[in-house]
Amino acid sequence: MRNQGVIVFLTVVVTALCLYYLSFTFVSNNIQQKAVAYATDESGNVEFAKKQAYLDSIYREPVYNFLGAKFTYKEIKETELGLGLDLQGGMHVTLEVSPVEIVKGLSGNSKDAAFNAALEDAAEASKTSNEKYVDLFYIAWQNNAPDQKLSGIFATAANRGRISLETSDTDILKIIDTEVENAIERSFNILRTRVDRFGTSQPNIQRIQGSGRIQIELPGVDNPERVRNLLQGVAKLQFWEVAEVNEYLAELELVNSLLVAESNANKTETTPADTTSTEEGDLASQLEQQLAETKEPDDFSSQISPIFSLSKSNAGLIYEIRDTVAINRIFAREDVKSLLPRNIKFLWSVKPQTSDNLELLELHAIKVSRSSDQAPLEGDVVTDARQTLDQTSRPAVSMQMNAEGARKWRKLTSENIGRRIAVVLDDFVYTAPMVQGEIPSGQSEITGNFSMEEAKDLANILKSGSLPAPTKIVEEAIIGPTLGKDAQSQGIISMVAGLVLVVLFMVAYYAKGGFVAIAALVFNIFFILGILAQLGAALTLPGIAGIVLTIGMSIDANVLIFERIKEEIRNGAGLIAAINEGYKKAFSAILDSNVTTFLTGAILYALGQGPVKGFAIVLMIGIASSFFSAVFITRLIVHWSTKKGDKSSISFSTPWAGNLLGNLNIDFLSKRKIAYIISSTIIVIGLAIAAINGLKFGVDFTGGRSYIVEFSQPVVESDLKVGLDGEFDGSVEVKTFGGNNIVKVTTSYLINEDDDDSNAEVENKVKEGIAKITGLALTTGSEIGDGQFAIRGSSKVGATVADDIKKSSAEAMFFALVAIFLYILLRFRKWQFSLGSIIALVHDVLFVIAAFAIASALGATFEIDQVFIAAILTVVGYSINDTVIVFDRIRENIEFRGTSKLVNMFNDAINQTMARTLITSFTTLIVVLVLLIFGGEVLRGFSFALFIGIVVGTYSSIYIASPIVVDLMKKELEAENQQDPAKKTA
Repeated sequence: MRNQGVIVFLTVVVTALCLYYLSFTFVSNNIQQKAVAYATDESGNVEFAKKQAYLDSIYREPVYNFLGAKFTYKEIKETELGLGLDLQGGMHVTLEVSPVEIVKGLSGNSKDAAFNAALEDAAEASKTSNEKYVDLFYIAWQNNAPDQKLSGIFATAANRGRISLETSDTDILKIIDTEVENAIERSFNILRTRVDRFGTSQPNIQRIQGSGRIQIELPGVDNPERVRNLLQGVAKLQFWEVAEVNEYLAELELVNSLLVAESNANKTETTPADTTSTEEGDLASQLEQQLAETKEPDDFSSQISPIFSLSKSNAGLIYEIRDTVAINRIFAREDVKSLLPRNIKFLWSVKPQTSDNLELLELHAIKVSRSSDQAPLEGDVVTDARQTLDQTSRPAVSMQMNAEGARKWRKLTSENIGRRIAVVLDDFVYTAPMVQGEIPSGQSEITGNFSMEEAKDLANILKSGSLPAPTKIVEEAIIGPTLGKDAQSQGIISMVAGLVLVVLFMVAYYAKGGFVAIAALVFNIFFILGILAQLGAALTLPGIAGIVLTIGMSIDANVLIFERIKEEIRNGAGLIAAINEGYKKAFSAILDSNVTTFLTGAILYALGQGPVKGFAIVLMIGIASSFFSAVFITRLIVHWSTKKGDKSSISFSTPWAGNLLGNLNIDFLSKRKIAYIISSTIIVIGLAIAAINGLKFGVDFTGGRSYIVEFSQPVVESDLKVGLDGEFDGSVEVKTFGGNNIVKVTTSYLINEDDDDSNAEVENKVKEGIAKITGLALTTGSEIGDGQFAIRGSSKVGATVADDIKKSSAEAMFFALVAIFLYILLRFRKWQFSLGSIIALVHDVLFVIAAFAIASALGATFEIDQVFIAAILTVVGYSINDTVIVFDRIRENIEFRGTSKLVNMFNDAINQTMARTLITSFTTLIVVLVLLIFGGEVLRGFSFALFIGIVVGTYSSIYIASPIVVDLMKKELEAENQQDPAKKTA
C-alpha cells in the first residue's frame, strides 16, 4: 500500500487534535456539574442565579492544566463543543436596525409633510417587500413630491460639506445608504458589547449580510424580558471628566488593601499596603477590622493583582481582565463605597489591552455630580464623526457638534487642559483622550494609538448620539430548558439506535469487512465531533440529525468498495488483487458522489439561517471525514489484515449474502415509460391536492408567533382551537407536539406588528385563553403540578423575515441545481448526463412536496419550514449521490465497450450497482426511520421528507435519470447516423 506512512501520520495528528479539543468539553461538563451541585438546595431545586454566580467567579480563572498550559474557564467555553439553543434552552433573537430614524436624523427631523408621508409609505411597503428601505423611500418620495429634490430636505447645517442644494438625488441616496450601513455596523458593535456583558456562556452574534439584521443567540438565558430590554435599549453616549489617581490616592491605597485581603482571605496573614500618614494608617486598620467583620463567603478563587504602583504620576488603574468580576463585587460593597469620595464612580474600558501575554483592562475613575448622575455633555450634541488622518498621517477621528454642544464642549475642555475626558457608551469607556487645549468650536480631533479599524469604530460610536438607530426584534425564539433536555435525549437515542442497527447489518452482511466499515464509522463520528469543537461550533438538533444521516451515508463508500471487491473475486481475482482493484475502481464514484453532496451542503450553509446552518456544517464535515475514513483508514486496516496475502482470513461476505444481488439481469429501461407515467400521476395528484388544500407552511415561511404549551394532563387540540379562535379572530392553529399533553399554538394575529405591546398582547391572549378554556393555572416553574400548564418555548417571525427566508430557500435550491449540473458536465463531458440528473432531482423534489400534500389529505400534516428545506437539499444531495454511482459505471462501460449497445450498457450498469444501491438505501433508511420514530416533533417533518426522498431518490436514479440520458443520447446518435449511415445505431 502506497503512502501508508502519510495516512498513519494524518490519522494520528487528526485524532490527537480531536482528543485535545474534545478534552475541553469534558472539563467544561465537569465544571457545569460542580456549579449545579453548588447551586442545588436541600430540596433538590437549582438556583440558576447562584449557578451563574459560581461560573462568573471562575470565568477568568485557570481551571484546566494541559501539559503545563493553563486555560481559564472563559477559554474552555470558547473551545468546547457547545450545545445549540435547541439542546440546552435559551433565546434566539433577530434584530433589525430601523432605517426610518436614520433618514429622519439626516434630515434634521424635518417637518415637511411630503417627506414624512414618504417615510410612512416606505415603512408600510417594507413590511411586504424585500427591496431596500432607501429604494422604497425614494419611490414613495417621488409619489408624494414628484417635482421636489431631496436636497431641499437634507441640505441642513449638520450636513454642510456633504449635501448642498445642488446635490443630486442619486448622490444623496448614496449618502443615506452609507449612513444606514454605518448605523448597522454601529448597532452591531454596541450589541456585541452588551451581549458580552450579559453573563451567558458562548453567546453568538452575527450580521446577516445584505440586510439590516443582526442575529443573536443566548444559550441558557431564563429572563427573556431582560434580554429584550437590554438589546432594544437606546445607546447612551456621554462625555465625563476623568479623576486622576493622585486626587484620591489615600482612598485607593485603602481599597487596594481590601482587594488584596479579599483575594488572599484563605491566608493566615494579610499585609496591608504601606501608607504615608498616621491618619491613613488608622483608616487602614479600620478597614482591616471592617473586612474581618463583613467578609463574604469565599466562593471564588481569584487572586487579584492590580498592575499599578500608587503614585501621583500614575495615569490610571490597570488590572488583569480575569479579576474584573471579583473587583466589581468588592466595589459594590457598602463598606467599600463608604471609603471612596461620593463624586467618583468607576467604569471599565470596553476593550482589553495585551501586555506580556496578559489581558489588561483599565478601570477609570469618573467625576460625577453629588446631586445627579447627569454627564457634563451628552452624545446627542454630536452631529457628525468621521475616521480621518492626523498631521502625522496616523488614524484619528474628527468630531462635529451642534451650537449647544460647542458651547458646553468649550467650557469642558477649558476646565480640563492637561486632563482626560472619557467617551462613555452604555457605561463603558471607549476612549479617554488628553485635552491639549481649549476647543472654542464644535470641531474636534481625537488622536491616539488607533488602528484604522479602531478609528472607524470610534467614529461610529460617537455618531450613536447624532443619528439614533433603534433596533427592533423581528424574529425571536425562546426554548425552555425542559424542551432542551428532551431534545438532547431524543438526539442521543436516535444516534445510538441508528449506529447499533447499522453495525448489526454491516457485520451480518459483510462479515469481517463489516467490522472494518464500523471502525471507519466510529472514526468518522469522532472526527465530526472533534472538528466541530475545533471550529468552536455548537451542536444543534439538526446537527445531530446530520450525524445520524452521516452514519447511514458514510457506509456508502465502504459498500461501494466491498461490492467492487466481491465483484473482482467473482471474476476470479485473488484476494489481494481484488482488494487493490476494488479500491481503485470505486474511488472515482466515491469522489464524485461526495463532491456533489458536499456542494449542496455548502450552498445550504451559505444561504441558510439558524438551525439549517448547523445541519449544513455537520453535513460538510461528515462528508469530508467519511471520505478520509472510508477510503484511507479502512484501506490501512485492510492492508494490516492481509499480511498473509491471498491466504489472509479477512472476508467481505457472509454465507447467506455471498452472491446476493450479484448476478442480476433485469431490463430496467424497458419499463421507463411506465415509470414516467407513475411518477407524473403521483406528482400531479399531489400538486393538485396542494393547490386545492394548500400546504402547511410553518411560521418560518408565513410569519407569526407560536408557543409550545405543556399541560399536566392530556388535552384535546380541537377544543383548544375552537376556544382560542375567539381570542384571535380565527387566525390560530393548535396541534399536538410530540405528546398528547403538549401542543403548539400558532397564530398570525398582529403579524405585521413588531412592538413589545403587540408581543405582550398576543402572549397574554394565549395564556388567558388557555386558562379560561381548560380551567388550569399558569406556572412558570420547571415542574408542572396538577391543574397547571406552562409555556415551554415560543417563537416569532416577522412577515419580512419570512419573505427573506422563502427567498433564500428558493435561491438555495436554484444554486444547488446549477452547481450539480456544472459538476456533472465537467466530470462526464456530456450534457445529457447533466440534464438527466437535474430532471431526476426536480422529479424528487416535486415528489416529496406531493407526498407532503397527500399525507396532509390523509390526516398526517407536516410543516414546511427551514428544516424542511434542509431535508429537500439533503434529498437532492443523496439522490445525486445515487445517480452519480450509476453514471460512473456507465462511463466505465462506455470507455470499455464503446457506444454500440447503449441501452444494454445502461441496464448492465444499473444491475452491476444494484447491490450497492439497495444496501446503501437500506442502511440510510434505517437511521432515517430511527429519526422519524425517536427524533421528536421538531424533526418529524425533516425525517418524513428524508424517508420519502431516499426511496424516491433510489427509484429515480434507476427509472428516471438513466432512462432520460438514454433517450437524449439515442436522439443524438440517431442524428449522427442519419449523417453517417456507416455508424452503428444504439
